[in-house]
Amino acid sequence: MKIGFIGLGSLGTPMAINLVESGHTVHVYNRTVSKSAPLAAMGAIVEKDVASLAKQCSVVFTIVSDDAVLKSICEGDGGLIKNLQPEAVHVSMSTILPQTAKDLDAKHRQQKQHYLASPVFGRPDAAVAKKINFVLSGEEKIRKQIEPLARDAGAINVWDFGDEITAANTVKLCGNFLIGAALEAIGESTALAKASGVDEQKMWSMLLQTIFNAPIYHNYSNIILQKKFEPAAFSMKLGLKDMNLVLQQASATNQQMPLANLLKENMQELVASGKDEIDWSALATAKTKL
Repeated sequence: MKIGFIGLGSLGTPMAINLVESGHTVHVYNRTVSKSAPLAAMGAIVEKDVASLAKQCSVVFTIVSDDAVLKSICEGDGGLIKNLQPEAVHVSMSTILPQTAKDLDAKHRQQKQHYLASPVFGRPDAAVAKKINFVLSGEEKIRKQIEPLARDAGAINVWDFGDEITAANTVKLCGNFLIGAALEAIGESTALAKASGVDEQKMWSMLLQTIFNAPIYHNYSNIILQKKFEPAAFSMKLGLKDMNLVLQQASATNQQMPLANLLKENMQELVASGKDEIDWSALATAKTKL
């Protein structure tokens, strides 16, 4: 099996490396060609464009920044849909609207191809350590076919959300909303403790050993207390993009999400102040005295 991998950002690169190290023949493509160099040095085959990659691979993983970029990779004469062979599988790991997944799934089906929604939870260091959580939805036989490859790419867990193609991306948006809410809560509570004369380091030592003993709070409270917002593992700009997606999905389903609106407002403030490329954990500093 020849595997294609499109999108060699901070998360995509370690996952593509994992696939190569697992013994797969991997064809890679990235708009910024220089990002392909580490993979090429390991034996991956660098393709000049999406079409040439698609024509040679039976499974193609994609992880790109937003819906528009994913559509540009899939559509048009040089895209995946026109160039993948029948029965080939497109595994989409990007954080996108559920409706985008539904639309792309329909277009792949028209060409007798398969589309699998497979967004991931985890930062780049988790991908290196093979501790990414994959969330799958789509046709059952394709979910089963791709699960071993997801583990080779760095999955510690593969969570199956069934046949409905929109399910996995809905879960991803809900998860990212919850992470954003945790960042805001960590910032506000830490600022309150500090302003009240409480040792915030000691407070978090207690909280992490008791009621907030969870990876999100361990990882992000440490980043926030140390103010290690650069280099970004996930940028504020991308965080704002995801919060906009959350609110678009809320609108599509007639749901009120006042906290998501607050997170969006605070992210917009930071982006407007020139902090678009710092880590989104810096959300904790919005409107606080950290």
